[in-house]
Formats: sequence, structure tokens, C-alpha cells
Amino acid sequence: MEASSWDALRKQARKLEAQLDERMTSYRRLVSSNPDGSVADLESSIEHLLKQLQQINLQMQTWVSSGGSQIISHTLTRHKEILQDLSQEFYRLRSSLRAKQERSSLLLEFRDYDREKADIEGGADSAEHALLKEQAAISRNSGQVPFCQPPSLSASIFRRMDNVISQAQATLGALVLQRSTFGGITTKISNVSSRLPTVNHILSSIKRKKSMDTIILSFVASVCTFLMLIYWLSK
Repeated sequence: MEASSWDALRKQARKLEAQLDERMTSYRRLVSSNPDGSVADLESSIEHLLKQLQQINLQMQTWVSSGGSQIISHTLTRHKEILQDLSQEFYRLRSSLRAKQERSSLLLEFRDYDREKADIEGGADSAEHALLKEQAAISRNSGQVPFCQPPSLSASIFRRMDNVISQAQATLGALVLQRSTFGGITTKISNVSSRLPTVNHILSSIKRKKSMDTIILSFVASVCTFLMLIYWLSK
């Protein structure tokens, strides 16, 4: 009866070891091929088989402690070594797979960040170029305005002043729209800067551009007011 019990335990141990060897072969293949999908099911199956084999080894140890022969004791030692080797290899492979998955995740995040940063910088450059064009237009228009004219201005001068005022108002509207654009860009950069500190430099540059935008808006409003005042006084 005792021999039969030992043989049954050995049979279970060999069966579990064979199943573990089969699953470990599949797991090694998956780890070496950098799988994109989840391997949680296979890992869970291997862990379950390792726990079962450990329980069988404990039962065999109890049987040997109750008076087993030296040959049986050597057999148990061999089964323990197999369990230890399989456990160590499994945990080593799992750690290696986790490290590969973390590296892949970080690389993907950095690629997304680079694309987002390029989009933001492209939008900022376009807005800055448009702002410089508007500044040049304002400078040209301001140079054409006759700030000191006598009360007897001709009708052609009035029409010219009307055109200048219209251009200034259109420029003011464009600057207001650009200010809204800068606000959207700043919001996007603030979101990115929460992920990587290096974007703070870009954020500071955009803030300086917003300050310049405010100065230009104030200047355009002052010019419009002054031109309208001259227009009314000249009538």
C-alpha cells in the first residue's frame, strides 16, 4: 500500500513536470519573439502547475520522512531540483519579458511626444510668421497716416483716412484671432510640459509672444482712436 502511494505521487510529479516543460518551451519562444499581445494566461498556467508540483513534492517529503529508503530519498531530491530549475527559469524569463515591455512602452510614449511636439512647434512658427507680417503691415500703415493736417482737408484725404482706419480695424481683428490661436497653443504646450520638463522653455517663449501680442493690440487700438479723433475734428 505504501509503495503504491509513492508510485502514485511519482506519477503525478512526472506528469506535472512534463506539462511544465511543454509550457515553458512555449513561454521561451514568446519571450524571445517580443510578443505584442498578452501572455498572462500562459504565465498563470505555469504558476499554477508549479504550485501543484510543489504540493506533490511536499507530500513525497512527508512520505520519505516516515521511513523511506535512501533510493527514494535520492529520487525526491531529483524532483526538488527539477522544480527549483523550472521555477528559477520561469521567474527569470518573466522578469526579462517585463523589462522588454516597459522599454517598448517608453519608446512608444516618446514617439507620440515627439510627434505632438513637432505639431505644436509647427503651429507656433506659423502663428509667429503671421504676427510678424501683421506688424510690418501696421508699420507701413502708420507711416502713411498724416498726423498733422490742417482743418481744410480735402475729400481725397478723408477717403484715404477711411481706408487707413478700415485697414487698422481689420488688422485689429486679425490680431484678436491670433491671440486666440496663441491661447490654444499655450494650452497644448502646458499639457505636454506636465509630461516632460524640457517643454517649459517652449512655454516661456510662447508667453513672451503673448505679451508682445498684448502690446501690439494696445498700439493698434490707440492708433485707431487717434485716427478717428482726427477724422471727427476734420469734419
